[in-house]
Amino acid sequence: MHVVAVLALDGVSALDLAIPCQVFALPTGDDGTPAYELRVCVDQAVAAAAGPVEPFRVSSSYGWEDVLGAATVIVPGFPHDQVPSPRALRLLRQAAAGGARIASICTGAFALAHAGLLEGRRATTHWRFADVLAERFPRTRVDPSVLYVDEGQVLTSAGIAAGLDLCLHMVRRDHGAAVAAKVARTLVMSPQRTGGQAQFIEYRAPEEDVTDLAGTLEWMRGKLGEPLNLADIAAHAMMSRRSLARHFRAQTGTTPLRWLLAQRVQRARELLETTALPLARVAEACGFGSVETLRHHFTRQVGTTPSAYRAAFRI
Repeated sequence: MHVVAVLALDGVSALDLAIPCQVFALPTGDDGTPAYELRVCVDQAVAAAAGPVEPFRVSSSYGWEDVLGAATVIVPGFPHDQVPSPRALRLLRQAAAGGARIASICTGAFALAHAGLLEGRRATTHWRFADVLAERFPRTRVDPSVLYVDEGQVLTSAGIAAGLDLCLHMVRRDHGAAVAAKVARTLVMSPQRTGGQAQFIEYRAPEEDVTDLAGTLEWMRGKLGEPLNLADIAAHAMMSRRSLARHFRAQTGTTPLRWLLAQRVQRARELLETTALPLARVAEACGFGSVETLRHHFTRQVGTTPSAYRAAFRI
């Protein structure tokens, strides 16, 4: 079974810690069994120390050394101005050298940076601390605007809720879109917010126009196999293209055409997993027009070809 080890550092954020524990403990198989073995790894010496603990103490049967041998190691957020112990950093480096997938939630990226795992890589963290991360670790390409960054073996996410997006993304990488959608339904969250989506959306003040695009979004989902352009979408929403772009970004954090492309790729994943349709039919059903166009956009967003994805995740 795929072992996920959550490395709880001193001062770990309670919500950041709970996110991977919730996601990777959920049953994903048809028989109701989980696909992951979860370990919460704590410093046993600190956990056993006497005296009051504020605001809480994390207790576990697993120590920090139990991250070794895990297929995935996740570091939740902790005080960003605190340098993790040399032992924790050594274990992170050992886990990475052993081939483990290393991920961080929020300020957990600072631990990965201190361990040298972000050198030469693109990464993100909570937007409030992105400048600090970039200044402290100049060899890391810090992107403060995105929800998460997948660099293959090393993944980083923005603050708190973006940790859910990252964990769901890892489930999708491991088991495909259908399983990830099942987990998302259990969590009552969107099946996919792409990593490049903005960290935060500028919400309108109450006195401003509150046009709701929910109906237009549903209409777009129903027409994934048809050619749609910005004028078509604006006409359905009954607004100018400029107003559409403004409202769309305010409500989704992205542009209409980028949102549409992400939905088309998501639909292609579902068809590749659940049907034996030829690639030409999949491309047609998702509005790509040709196998070449499907392959281009699919590979850019998913990181593999449609054929390889089907071979890995066909139900």
